[in-house]
Amino acid sequence: MNEARKQLLEEVNAESLMEFTKNISREVRSSGSEEELRAFQYAKEKLDEFGFETNLQFCDAYISLPVRASLTIDGRSFACITHAMGLSTGERAAEGQLVYLGKGTAEDYRSTDVAGKVVLLDGIATGPLVDRAQAAGAVAAICINGAYTNEMIVSSVWGSPTTETISSLPQLVVVSCNYEDGNQIKEILRQAEDKQPVHAAVQTEVDTGWRKIPILTGELKGSIEPDKFVLFSGHIDSWHYGAMDNGTANATMLEVARILSKRKSELRRTLRLAFWSGHSHGRYAASTWYCDHHWEELHDHGVLHVNIDSVGAKGAVILTENNCMAETKALVQEAVYEVAGQHFEGSRYSRAGDQSFWGTGMPSLLMGLSEQPPNDAPEAQAFAQLFGGGKTGGYGWWWHTTEDTLDKIDPQNLVRDCKVYADIVYQACTLPILPINQLNAVHEIRESLVRYQEMANGAMDFSPLVERADTLREKLEQLYRHAQRDSLSPEEINAINDGILKLSRILVPLNYVKGDLFHHDPAVKPVVIPLLEKVEKLVGVELHTPDYYLLTTELTRNRNKVHFALRQAIEETSRALSLLARETLE
Repeated sequence: MNEARKQLLEEVNAESLMEFTKNISREVRSSGSEEELRAFQYAKEKLDEFGFETNLQFCDAYISLPVRASLTIDGRSFACITHAMGLSTGERAAEGQLVYLGKGTAEDYRSTDVAGKVVLLDGIATGPLVDRAQAAGAVAAICINGAYTNEMIVSSVWGSPTTETISSLPQLVVVSCNYEDGNQIKEILRQAEDKQPVHAAVQTEVDTGWRKIPILTGELKGSIEPDKFVLFSGHIDSWHYGAMDNGTANATMLEVARILSKRKSELRRTLRLAFWSGHSHGRYAASTWYCDHHWEELHDHGVLHVNIDSVGAKGAVILTENNCMAETKALVQEAVYEVAGQHFEGSRYSRAGDQSFWGTGMPSLLMGLSEQPPNDAPEAQAFAQLFGGGKTGGYGWWWHTTEDTLDKIDPQNLVRDCKVYADIVYQACTLPILPINQLNAVHEIRESLVRYQEMANGAMDFSPLVERADTLREKLEQLYRHAQRDSLSPEEINAINDGILKLSRILVPLNYVKGDLFHHDPAVKPVVIPLLEKVEKLVGVELHTPDYYLLTTELTRNRNKVHFALRQAIEETSRALSLLARETLE
């Protein structure tokens, strides 16, 4: 680590971080509320103080705020909460026979008829869980959480709905109870056995509709490439006081802003901070709106999206597992190792956490950072189920609960996490060559193409795509060899960076986006090259049947999209190499 980076990290201050956190999390910050707006105004005041060009604006967003809920099992009342985007019952409760269905997998529903019944499920309330219960005809769902109930949004629709997506919003009554009450409800079911049905009644009120919500941006202009910017973002809205989620993240953003404001002359590129509303209560409504209203600017000038959520917690000692794109992983690895001495492995992004910019082709890194050690507590298992992992215990048992308060923060862990983010943002804004390794992205894509080829088992040929990925890799190796030369002219640096960015505009959507670039895929975990994910269905379909022909027609068209995207990537890399060859000759 060079001296400039060392000095930067030494300036991270625990007192200022905790002061920022305290001020952000002093009130409950529901999306669109006066309390939330006061937190936004505080952040704006600090950015103004640090010399940033700020803009506090408001957008229209579809926001859902849980109000109250009640749950009765065979006449016995249990405490519960309802969820954002869940259905309100009105005065009349949703009622029916109670059926326990474990984790509520597709197989669970195939083996049990729940039409007109209330389902009891293990785990946190999520969009896919609710969608399955609704599709099976249940009238309500009761989710069993950990020691405390976890606030959630149960829609998979990304951002505010459109005429095409509003029908995908949940039409199911959903509540959650804690682990102790959940076990008591299971005991009622066990005691009843087959003697008589257990009756459940669920009543909910959810305040859902269009609201004005704030967005705050602040810019510190770069000196060499001021039109290019690094987007550093996090949400301000919260469940309850949200000291960890997301007070510490907002504090980290402000601390990074404070430190880098003293180094404005060192910034090659512009730093743009963005504070979102509508994360918790609108499925990333503000970041989605921002993408929709700044699409071309993000596509043309955004070089990297750095996201931050839920950092600095007590007991959060694991900094190796959080989300990251393959092409940005090396940047995170270096920062985590230098600051914390840990070897960051990373995991592929789930579709969550204000990752609203994949369609623009902006590469991204992180969502949170530090996590709890693995454990067998129900809340840790539920977190693992939610995010598709099992190597950590998540963000802490207080995540999305009433207990997310200032006493859950470890100032030294917060300093550590802030240093990692400060180093990442500083490097992204100052390094001559963008710290984005497209070779890693191509490696991930090629591996998946080989896997699809094996999975298809002769039903469809993906080998031409593998060959193109190999060609792209070879050309990229030449580009990065040139980028590693000791002395590069400004023209060479521009040619390399332009090639890297144009490749991102092709490879990020190819690797992560299933639908249209200008719309937003639902909040369902994506596979690598989602255009080809139905290959798995193809192998289970009988040859020369209507389903076979439907799938092969669709996959042929999607294969063409992938093939053409790889061709475009090869052409862009070749163009960059030609420019470099010309500069070398001159």
